[in-house]
Amino acid sequence: MKKITFLVSLMVGFLYQAQTVVLQEFATGLTSPVEITNANDSRLFVVQQTGQIKIVQPSGTVNAVNFLDISTKITYGGERGLLGLAFHPQYATNGYFFVYYNNLAGNITVARYSVSSTDPNVANPASEKLMLDIPKPFSNHNGGSIHFGPDGYLWISTGDGGSGGDPNNNGQNKNALLAKMLRIDVNSTGPYNIPPSNPFVGIDGADEVWSYGLRNAWKFSFDLTAGNVMVADVGQNQIEEINRMPISQVAINYGWRCYEGNSAYNTGGCAAASTMTFPVATYDHSGGKCSITGGYVYRGSLYPAFAGKYFFADYCSAQIGMMNPDNSITWTTAFSGNNFSTFGQDSQKELYVASISNGKLYKLTTTTLGTQEHVQDGIRIYPIPASGKIFIKGLTEKNLKANFTNAEGRMVWESIIKDDGSVDISGLIPGIYFVTLHSENMNIYSQKLLVK
Repeated sequence: MKKITFLVSLMVGFLYQAQTVVLQEFATGLTSPVEITNANDSRLFVVQQTGQIKIVQPSGTVNAVNFLDISTKITYGGERGLLGLAFHPQYATNGYFFVYYNNLAGNITVARYSVSSTDPNVANPASEKLMLDIPKPFSNHNGGSIHFGPDGYLWISTGDGGSGGDPNNNGQNKNALLAKMLRIDVNSTGPYNIPPSNPFVGIDGADEVWSYGLRNAWKFSFDLTAGNVMVADVGQNQIEEINRMPISQVAINYGWRCYEGNSAYNTGGCAAASTMTFPVATYDHSGGKCSITGGYVYRGSLYPAFAGKYFFADYCSAQIGMMNPDNSITWTTAFSGNNFSTFGQDSQKELYVASISNGKLYKLTTTTLGTQEHVQDGIRIYPIPASGKIFIKGLTEKNLKANFTNAEGRMVWESIIKDDGSVDISGLIPGIYFVTLHSENMNIYSQKLLVK
């Protein structure tokens, strides 16, 4: 009963204007997960800060064999470790992927690896090609988020080097590679090339720099639908911030260490505030909040109510936030026991979030809680609670099946949907389940189901 009670507490977690958002437990047994991504197929790849990359199958099963283990190459502890992962846009043909970690000296390292030529679930650990090796003066503020942009270049967020207050003023030093968003061309015979459109090529500033003035951007993401880059920057003592800028906009100065959020922090020697770009949303540390974990703008298809909203979390308060298109923020109640460390997308752009403290991976879903019939997008499932059989109305697709996932995130029952819309659930014991309607490999609809 404890597992069911825990899941119910997650399910009733939060409401957005009569909209219930659910964290569906998807995978367990991970160690310090800090990144979730995909290789444009049905698998999820989870980065463990301890130095391993794990594969999570669509069923939620975690492969026993690591995709990659570089634990002997990294410094692990505190904010250091293996932090980022990005697959090359042509990964299906060239097998290249890129990782971001602290090496044994504590330096920020970006390296390329290749998948095994014989096993798609295992990488070649001897294939490392170093891209960047950036010395750091302190152990904290390592950044660690990497993504390929729509321009085909690798974007990299670095922290300001650590300590507190950016004592070396890396944020405002355009010639430093710390406290920056870097952009490099990895399609080269050497370590990398400089994109000719980078803003400081040929003038004062490091050629790799795309934007600057970031304290510790713990996760950024691309919203390709709107053409924006979303950057969540961890604050110093009081303010966490969310930045949203067009992908094409160059040489942005996000303001650190001159400003923390919209508030002056240390403006000595700083340029005019009018030359800086301030966040579109901020929040303070009230209610036990302390550090933002950046996420994604939802662009999946299963939950239209989420469309266009930016999901993020606070590490200490164990709350998930949703920034609406008008930049207002709505918070969940706390999901106690979860220090949310990263969000991720699957290949269908559905969202996941991981807790570094308990090693669990959750899928973000939505449903209506209660005993009434559930109506969404023209589909109706009844009765709820159910026993023996449910009925599904409003489906236009044929030859659908229904999968049922239990409280531990495992699929325990599958049944065809008969012509009259009925589904046999006689094999399910009483409890909470998630039912997913699917055709071949495409999920059509998903919701929570209470079986009595």
